Amino acid sequence: MVNKKNMKSGIESKKLSFEDPKLVRSLCGEHNSNLKKLEDKVGLTVNVRGNEFILQGRDWEIELGAKILLQLYELIQHNYPIYDSDVEYATRILSGDRSADLKQIFMDRVYITSSKKVIAPKTVNQKDYIDSIRRYDIVFGVGPAGTGKTYLAMAMAVSALARKEIKRVVLARPAVEAGEHLGFLPGDLYEKVNPYLRPLYDALHDMMEFEDASRMIQRGVIEVAPLAFMRGRTLNDSFVILDEAQNATTDQMKMFLTRLGFSSKAVITGDVTQTDLPNGTTSGLIEAGKILRGIEGIGFLYFGREDVIRHPLVQEIIEAYEKAEQERSKPKPRPDTDPRSGRNDPERIQSR
Repeated sequence: MVNKKNMKSGIESKKLSFEDPKLVRSLCGEHNSNLKKLEDKVGLTVNVRGNEFILQGRDWEIELGAKILLQLYELIQHNYPIYDSDVEYATRILSGDRSADLKQIFMDRVYITSSKKVIAPKTVNQKDYIDSIRRYDIVFGVGPAGTGKTYLAMAMAVSALARKEIKRVVLARPAVEAGEHLGFLPGDLYEKVNPYLRPLYDALHDMMEFEDASRMIQRGVIEVAPLAFMRGRTLNDSFVILDEAQNATTDQMKMFLTRLGFSSKAVITGDVTQTDLPNGTTSGLIEAGKILRGIEGIGFLYFGREDVIRHPLVQEIIEAYEKAEQERSKPKPRPDTDPRSGRNDPERIQSR
């Protein structure tokens, strides 16, 4: 590696050399898409000459860019396929913690789907989340949409089922309308509640062949049901997931948590900023965080917008709503202290 610095502009340059030309092509990506993503996210310039990368930018950009490229190259050496989205995740991780090891995060394969798709954590919090699920019998995953709370929990459940660590998977969700009034739905009880459970089916079918998932559901090996159907049951040898838990009441949350039997795990996921409960009703997810914190054997993992792995605009949308909420929560100036009003101004009153 060679460093050069232009004293007038403050721009530095650094040369990185890699041994394997084939791996270098994988690192660059198709049409250099990975390098373009790196330049966009970090702000430096990357030029490739054979097996050499020349990085140009400010010192911290050079340092960060070099770390990203070196660690991504190491991942490729371990047969991990790199896409431009991985470059973005790597940038987020190493920007927050320069000592982070991408290999420990990205190579922690949770599950390999029937289509050979590898499900693995993409952020530090996601890595901590799956480690918590392995360690604790009850785990709460709380955070905004798109952070992988339900998807990773589902992958852990399907993986445990495939390894015969459990006998069944139970997926539950409160049947609460998301700010809409759907009226009287047609059909029998199953057809009425099925729309509420569709997101769980979608995640399940993303990991398993449709026929395999349908067969397991028919046999009861995988059960998808409204939260209300959990009352009175004891779930042994099961992996239980409660999704959208912010829409569970305190009584419902207590009921769900006390269903857990022997050799079972429960993962509770939700976003406390998107509660659809009636006004004045306390979310059981919020209450559980206050009541159960400190109990050994229960893990809490909180995600932030930096953990969003959906479309890049989703992260910006979440940030925009957070700013708007902060603005709404700021105290408004009282009329009697507003100098523009000219009324009930203490100084004007005293001057009389």
